[in-house]
Amino acid sequence: MKVLRITITIIFIIISLSAFSQREKLYDADADGLQQFKTAVEQAQKEHKHVMVQIGGNWCSWCYKFHDFYTNDAKLDSMIKADYVVIRVNYDKSLKNEQLFAQLGYPQRFGFPVIVICNAEGKRLHTQNSWYLEDGKGSYDREKFIAFLRNWTVKAVSPESYGK
Repeated sequence: MKVLRITITIIFIIISLSAFSQREKLYDADADGLQQFKTAVEQAQKEHKHVMVQIGGNWCSWCYKFHDFYTNDAKLDSMIKADYVVIRVNYDKSLKNEQLFAQLGYPQRFGFPVIVICNAEGKRLHTQNSWYLEDGKGSYDREKFIAFLRNWTVKAVSPESYGK
């Protein structure tokens, strides 16, 4: 009986690892993060949006949870598309994108995924440690994430929004 349980556990682990390794890669491990950022800033200028930089890696299970959380929720996905140009910038031992991260105030110090909001000129407005958006149950809190998105839109940070 004990051997059967161990065998089933091993099979489950192998299947789980195989499924994870076959997932679509969120991060382009060969991409130049600085070029990704420059392209996103240009697009944000044209569309009058902010840039949302999601930093992580294909090795990061929480990066996949975060991505799935907002892309599988129609309201969150539409809020993001309405107000942000999103890029996913890779961080790993072979490509650390050091120049971009220095420009963004070294966001990797918060762990992964980490979210950086920049304006259409490329100026960093906010760095969000994603831990504060978690629900304590292995996922993210929808209301916290909605509040985060609303607080960093172009309109939200515009002085005209607050009267004169």
